[in-house]
Amino acid sequence: MNIYVGNLAIETSEDTLNQAFSAFGQVKSVSIVRDGTTGESRGFGFVRMEVEEEAQTAIREMNEKELDGQAIKVEKGRAKTNVVRNRGKQGGLRGGRGGPERRGGFGSGRQGNRPESGGRGGRGSRGHR
Repeated sequence: MNIYVGNLAIETSEDTLNQAFSAFGQVKSVSIVRDGTTGESRGFGFVRMEVEEEAQTAIREMNEKELDGQAIKVEKGRAKTNVVRNRGKQGGLRGGRGGPERRGGFGSGRQGNRPESGGRGGRGSRGHR
């Protein structure tokens, strides 16, 4: 079972988490999410335990316990989902041209009477120039 651990102190290490959760059973893996640029902890991580009963006990016992001076938040981890992001395709929220129903709304990109936007942007669709 994947366990989310939040509100971690910056100095908390994977070894510290491993030791804390090992008191409840076998820990398969521990990872702390870190900033890609600085390498500093982002304040949360994940502990994976194989035996569900041990993981549930760890969640119950460790939630709101102090670890390195911080009261940590511990809960069952959520499953990862594959999110397909719309990168500028028609009707998207990332600045694509969109259809006529999207013009002038959130994420419709630049407004104006431009040929590449179908000639219907901004005020052009109401007959104003």
